[in-house]
Amino acid sequence: MVARTDVADVLIVGGGTSGGVAARHLAEAGFKVVVLEQGHWPNESDFPGNKPEYELLAAKQWSPNPNLRGKPEDYPVNDSESDLPVIMYNAVGGTSVLFAACWTRALPSDFRVKTLDGVADDWPISYEELLPFYEINDRDMGVSGLVGNPAYPPGAAPPLPPFPIHKTGRRMAEALNRLGWHWWPGDNATPSMDYGHQKQCLRYGICRMGCPAGAKASTYITHFPLALNRGTQIITGARVSQITVDEKGRANGATYFQNGVEHFQPAKMVIVGANGIGTPRLLLMSASERFQNGLANSSGLVGKRLMLHPHGSSAGIFDDDLEDWVGPAGEQLVSLQFYETDKSRGFVRGCKWILMCTGGPQQMVERWDKGEGTRDEPFWGTEFTRKMQDSIGHMMEWQIINEDLPEETNYVSLDPTLTDSDGLPAPKIHYRTSENTRLMLDFHLQRSLESLREAGAKKAWITRRRVSSGHNLGTCKMGNDPETSVVNRWGQAHDVPNLYLIDGSVFTTSTGVNPTATICALAKRTATYIADNARQLEVAS
Repeated sequence: MVARTDVADVLIVGGGTSGGVAARHLAEAGFKVVVLEQGHWPNESDFPGNKPEYELLAAKQWSPNPNLRGKPEDYPVNDSESDLPVIMYNAVGGTSVLFAACWTRALPSDFRVKTLDGVADDWPISYEELLPFYEINDRDMGVSGLVGNPAYPPGAAPPLPPFPIHKTGRRMAEALNRLGWHWWPGDNATPSMDYGHQKQCLRYGICRMGCPAGAKASTYITHFPLALNRGTQIITGARVSQITVDEKGRANGATYFQNGVEHFQPAKMVIVGANGIGTPRLLLMSASERFQNGLANSSGLVGKRLMLHPHGSSAGIFDDDLEDWVGPAGEQLVSLQFYETDKSRGFVRGCKWILMCTGGPQQMVERWDKGEGTRDEPFWGTEFTRKMQDSIGHMMEWQIINEDLPEETNYVSLDPTLTDSDGLPAPKIHYRTSENTRLMLDFHLQRSLESLREAGAKKAWITRRRVSSGHNLGTCKMGNDPETSVVNRWGQAHDVPNLYLIDGSVFTTSTGVNPTATICALAKRTATYIADNARQLEVAS
């Protein structure tokens, strides 16, 4: 083993979204920060979105599913016992390289579901406590949006104006007005004009394949360059195998493999931001004589309560050319009309609706070929030409994100036989969609069809039901009680006081919205807590 002699004040495992937020803040506060990232720096010229074959490349080399992508920096995931595949990306910037940049905050009710609805658990923090960090991250990420959404309490405006409401958004907004349903222009972590290190969005509509224009708020653009300027060291190609502890049970560094050689990075404090799959995997791999069931796992909840946010979508075809491919790919507008619980519907909690651009011809084929009520229709031959002409440029699509309530029967474990290229055990996913989730999604999909027909669709159908979201949440629960949670309200492990978790694994409940804004707010809040209380915090001996 090659042992590095430089001791980091803070070692961050995972150079993704949350890791970038923490690295920037702590570096600016004067800490000596080292980041271990198993991927590499993205090269925007490699992104497929501005190439003719972009959809073919996105299906393999740039797939969000690591099992399909199969790059050397990926680890395999056994999803044979899961209803859904797992989506994530390994690189500096992490999954923010491929996310759609939808920038929605959790709602106040999301933090109080036990109190309000009698299910799951309340978070140990409130929306109001997180609000200042939401607002800081809006500025750091170059968010474009419109202040005043009536679904939220008052707050500061995003730093950039919203994108113009596109043809599809205007048509749907008029329909929702007639129905008396909520809508609001979408917030996007994509700049509507040049902003800091970010270029103005060119509206390619291919955000989920990486932004070749350098516009979208991936942390390899927005955070890591600033952290590097303050002395942060980012070690890429570093696959962490274990968080190590000293004789007092304090985290004192991590071992990692780089090009097949094992290294050790010593540190006074360790922060993990390896996402809701990678973080519990690493804690379970870090079992030792002192922590026999995995690091920070006295509660037995490391890996438990996995929430994956199954998505659904519906689409409508219109006679008018709506230029529906125009980006950004995130949110043209959103609706939270049916977000809060109404138990008369037969389920609790709710969904966020996102009106998104519809992409290219390959995605259009999938909507016809796999959609409910369309997969049995004639499609190929002469019908193919007619249906594609009717569809491309003439479609609207709703993406439906539903709250996925925590269950201990949904969990991440270490696979007993499958390993990555360094011989480390792969994660195994155990996940079944709950009846509440099924009922919730079915209700919202039917309401979305109503809105499409109200907007004038000549045909509307459910294009997908219960597909993977890429939102890997809840496997290291945040809470006040060490017996029923893994970390406290600051992301600090109950069992290891100088170990902090900052990714979606700490979510107490999944919420019904895209999680990245909340992940970043939590990471910023934890980093601020560490910086403000550095003299009082425990560190490795």
